[in-house]
Amino acid sequence: MRLLLGFLWLLHFLPLPILGRLGEAVGSLMFLILGKRRRIALTNLRLCMPEKSDAERHAIAKQHFRAYARSIFERSILWWAPEERVRSYIHVEPAVPQAEMESGPTILLCPHFVCLDVAGVASRVIPVCSMYVPQKNEAFDKLLRHGRERYGPVRLVTRKEGIKPILRALRDGLPYFMLPDMDFGEKDAEFVPFFGIPAATLTALGRIAATTGAKVIPVIATYLPNYQGWRVRFYPAWENYPGDDMVEATRRMNAFIEDRVREAPAEYFWTHKRFKTRPAGEPSFYD
Repeated sequence: MRLLLGFLWLLHFLPLPILGRLGEAVGSLMFLILGKRRRIALTNLRLCMPEKSDAERHAIAKQHFRAYARSIFERSILWWAPEERVRSYIHVEPAVPQAEMESGPTILLCPHFVCLDVAGVASRVIPVCSMYVPQKNEAFDKLLRHGRERYGPVRLVTRKEGIKPILRALRDGLPYFMLPDMDFGEKDAEFVPFFGIPAATLTALGRIAATTGAKVIPVIATYLPNYQGWRVRFYPAWENYPGDDMVEATRRMNAFIEDRVREAPAEYFWTHKRFKTRPAGEPSFYD
């Protein structure tokens, strides 16, 4: 692990176009050799994009592996390059909503696109709260914490701690950087359509917004063309959210994510078993 981290450290000295191309080359190799993950991605794409041909879905899956590996290589810049260099690659549209973030409880909704760490960096104009998964390897855990903490104060919360520290952070004025679009099982979740397929989806976004009165501001990070860096877009705060129906609020979140996925289909996290949890009696999609 230390050798791998040393290699990643060396990568941050490379120009971004070279680093991006190197990552994509590794991603092409990963697509060939990681058969299990390739099959998961192709299954997800078959379920979510049945209107596309097998060849089109195969191309998207391959592009996803390239984009994902590229994002790993480019994290070396996020972790070790001077902050001035990092921010020179980030193009924010239309602007970081700092005044809104400071005006009251705020949830920054960040779906699982491969560049999500860049969205986190762009959001760090004031202290924030974020979920953190401790790593078994001590050196890697230390590195991930360094990557989260180098851009200013951040309150890291683990899933084991539950929701109370998040509510406390929101009440303390810290925006909560939230990534709720993965399959975490049936607990605190509802089966809500994602691309028309019932998907176990956390209702936490609506519940936390309702409890704290927090506004929800989505933020999405994607690649700029020609290896120029990353585009981070902050969307307007959702109006009349969450309302009284938490299932409908969760359905609204999934519909928003679907629209963003269609805009950059290769950059969404397709190798996750998004439909792993099934309603009672339904077979697995991944067997």
